[in-house]
Amino acid sequence: MVVAKGMVPRAAEDPAEILCALPERWHEQFLSEYHTALDAAHEVWRFQQLRELLHLWRLHAAAVSHPDFDRAEQAVRHGRREELVSMDDAFPGWADPR
Repeated sequence: MVVAKGMVPRAAEDPAEILCALPERWHEQFLSEYHTALDAAHEVWRFQQLRELLHLWRLHAAAVSHPDFDRAEQAVRHGRREELVSMDDAFPGWADPR
């Protein structure tokens, strides 16, 4: 598939693709939020909320399916800061207003 720069392939926000990418422990929460947003999307003005939910869950699926996610989550929960990288170190200038 050829995609213009800056464009996200449609399949990336396909609920079936998101579900496949998510570890099973996240399936119930995703499906619940998806069905709620889908029902609400019958109102035209709420359709964008469905798209935003799918986008956020696609990003979430990418994060939680990463092999190091569980280790990093435990480090955060237990305050083991030495195992983490600061945003400034990972993305220099990320907080600079542009």
